[in-house]
Amino acid sequence: MKINSLSPQSNNFLQIITTIALVPKKLYFIGNLPTERRPTVAIVGTRKPSTYGKEVTYKIAYELAKRGVVIVSGLALGVDAIAHRAALDAGGTTIAVLANGLPAIQPATNRQIGEDIVAKGGAIITEYPPDTDARVHHFLARNRIVSGLSDATIITEAAAKSGTLNTAGHTLEQGRELCVVPGNITSPLSAGCNHLLKQGAHPITSAQDILEIIAPDLLQPQTQLALGDNPLQTQILQLIQSGTRDGDELQRLTKLPVSTFSTELTMLELNGMIRSLGGNQWTIT
Repeated sequence: MKINSLSPQSNNFLQIITTIALVPKKLYFIGNLPTERRPTVAIVGTRKPSTYGKEVTYKIAYELAKRGVVIVSGLALGVDAIAHRAALDAGGTTIAVLANGLPAIQPATNRQIGEDIVAKGGAIITEYPPDTDARVHHFLARNRIVSGLSDATIITEAAAKSGTLNTAGHTLEQGRELCVVPGNITSPLSAGCNHLLKQGAHPITSAQDILEIIAPDLLQPQTQLALGDNPLQTQILQLIQSGTRDGDELQRLTKLPVSTFSTELTMLELNGMIRSLGGNQWTIT
C-alpha cells in the first residue's frame, strides 16, 4: 500500500489539528482521508472491555457511523478495535492513528481491521516516518492526535488508572467535548468513566446524546424496532430491545422449544438483525 504524506494545513479535514499543542508538521497515511470537514468523534477505552463495554462501544460507534460521523481511534485491542469494526459494519468512515511508522500495522492482531479500514475507504495515519518502531512514549503522544482530529472524545469504559484518561486530558486541553458512558459503580472497569462524570464530562447513553452536542443537524427521528420475518422473531427482537441479553433467558421468556428458538435466533443473526456478544449474550445490530 502506498504511503502518502501531507501537511495538516493542506487538508480541510485535518486542519482542526493545527490548534493542538505540538502540531505535527507532517502526517503519513495509507488509504483515503476525507477532503472536507465532517462531524468526527474519537472513541477510546479499555483494552479489556466487559460485555457491557463491548456492547455500548459497538452500538454507539455503529449508530454514529451510520449517520455519517467519522470514527477515530487508535487501533488498539479492546474498545479501539470494536469502534473501528462497528464503523466498518455500518458502512461508515473510520480513521486509525498509529504510534509507529507505516507500512507496519500494529498491533499485528488488528492488522486485518487495519486492512479493512483502507479497503473500505478509510485511512491509517501516523506522525512517525516510515519504518519507525513504536516506543512507549509514542502511545501517549498518539493520543493527542486521536482527540485532536475529533470534535468530541467518547470514553465507553475505562478503569481508574486507564491510559485512556490521558486522551481525556488531551481532549480537555484542546477545548474539545468530553463524553463519557456511565458505568456500573461496582465495576472497576467503569471507575475512570464515573470519575470523569463527577468532574463534569457529558454523560451519554446513545448516539443521539452525542449528535445533540456536536452535530444536531444529523439528528433524525428514532426509528421503530425492525420486525422479524415472523412473530417469533419479532418477539425475540422486542425482548432483546427491552434489555434481555442472555440466550437462556430469552428462550425461557419466549416459551419456545429449544430447537425452535435456536432456529429463529440463527435466522435473526444471519439476517443481520442481531449480533452475538459471546457467552450466549445477544444484542440488536
